[in-house]
Amino acid sequence: MDKPWLAHYPPGVPAEIDPDRYRSLVQLLEEAFEKFAARPAFVCMGKTLAFRDVDRLSRQLAAWLQSLGLERGARVALMMPNILQYPVAIAAVLRAGYTVVNVNPLYSAPELEHQLKDSGAQAIIILENFAHTLQKVMSATAVRHVVVAAMGDLLGAIKGRVVDFAVRRVKKLVPPFHLPGAVTFRQALAWGARLPLEPVEVGPDDIAFLQYTGGTTGVAKGAILLHRNVAANVLQSDAWLLTGDRPAAADGLRAQEIFVCALPLYHIFGLTVCALLGMHAGGLNVMITNPRNIPEMVKTLSGYRFTLFPGVNTLFNALLHNAEFASLDFSGLRVSVGGGMAVQKAVADRWVAVTGSPLCEGYGLSETSPVACCTPINIKAYSGTIGIPLPSTEAAILDDDGKPVPHGEQGEIALRGPQVMAGYWNMPEETARVLTPDGFFKTGDIGIMDERGYIRIVDRKKDMILVSGFNVYPNDVEAVVSQHPGVLECAAIGVPDEHSGEVVKVVVVKRDPALTEQDIKDFCRDRLTGYKRPRHVEFREELPKSNVGKILRRELRAGGQGA
Repeated sequence: MDKPWLAHYPPGVPAEIDPDRYRSLVQLLEEAFEKFAARPAFVCMGKTLAFRDVDRLSRQLAAWLQSLGLERGARVALMMPNILQYPVAIAAVLRAGYTVVNVNPLYSAPELEHQLKDSGAQAIIILENFAHTLQKVMSATAVRHVVVAAMGDLLGAIKGRVVDFAVRRVKKLVPPFHLPGAVTFRQALAWGARLPLEPVEVGPDDIAFLQYTGGTTGVAKGAILLHRNVAANVLQSDAWLLTGDRPAAADGLRAQEIFVCALPLYHIFGLTVCALLGMHAGGLNVMITNPRNIPEMVKTLSGYRFTLFPGVNTLFNALLHNAEFASLDFSGLRVSVGGGMAVQKAVADRWVAVTGSPLCEGYGLSETSPVACCTPINIKAYSGTIGIPLPSTEAAILDDDGKPVPHGEQGEIALRGPQVMAGYWNMPEETARVLTPDGFFKTGDIGIMDERGYIRIVDRKKDMILVSGFNVYPNDVEAVVSQHPGVLECAAIGVPDEHSGEVVKVVVVKRDPALTEQDIKDFCRDRLTGYKRPRHVEFREELPKSNVGKILRRELRAGGQGA
């Protein structure tokens, strides 16, 4: 197919990557452990793990996981924020021959139950702060092995005890829980240290991650990301983001990149572009456990001359509104890239004014591992586009019949490349709906490609709501709100918000005339994750519907902009 975008690649970026360079992510990781052994790999709360430490600890944890007798390819769930245990656990699960199921630690009990049941996860590694949620649903799932991590596990004996005391006793962030048979993270490491790690032949078509996402139905789906999908996207991201001539470090390898790892590793953007790309490139990931605490994040970053800053528009905007942020050392910052939601022009303009680094915009989905398009890193100003396809990636704009439209015309964005998922877990019909016979993934986003190959998103085919880069599916919200005895009918939509891009609004037809906005919000508080809770509630006498009775969310979106 015609690839006009190749003429606009920055110097040094190849048209193609070698998707067969690594047989698996295990090979990619183990090469990094050997090549960069002495380098620092991850730092969190002042504690640093070198590559050799991640190698050793993940070997121990992998050996313990193998001792459980799980079958090859078994699903192991990880439910943690950005702490040092997370990259260790990712490497351990993959090296043991199993599949990682990333879980948002803020999930409510019903959300967690669905993901564990759907994936068939048999084991889970979970931070103790969220173990009470697991307790509520574990009996309804296939999970039989639980590893409970504590915040201080890998911070050293003295500091670890201090941190755990503060988390448990002072801040009281660990609700009581009871999980019989659970072992601690430190116990699993200790037992694994006495066991051999049995080599497992992991191949390119083995499943590395079940990355849960959603779609037009609102039902969470597990995107099947094979080892070759994610390894390819690491190489594509490397080629795009880390190109250029840089002096060698003292060890003779390329100079170390320092990543700001504020994106959660359970999110595909943070997983690939921070953790995995960082390890492949021999970089240091500065892990931010709570990116909502902007002053603390700025304080952490003040100790580093960071070079790569992936994030979402809301994070960049919040940092720019912090008085201390502008005083940081930006002299090493080569690449800032926003994804997960649209980068706003006002934020991009102010970002380059403050940091001196243009704010690039990337585009992708869980189904594409995730990065598929990005503006070139040598851009000079905000473009209002999602850029051009990465190496070995093709993009097409399709009409309703699946045929390409001319440049400048609207259609559905479709993507093809080695990073595109194998399909949805146990959902063949949904897989067939989004993957074309010739290998294109239909994204559900409506866009326009110009004659240069640059793509601009103009609308979303999906009803999905995007809150600070996280997907919210209207059916999930409606299923909860409709359970309120005072609600007759409801519909959920997204409305613009200057802080998070969009927030959830519900439009309700009352059954009980006394029903109030606060009643709805109180009802949702314990039933939905924070970013899924309605921020606005509107009451109407009736909802717009099609002639077959389907609620027309599009009409609600056209008429509602907040409370």
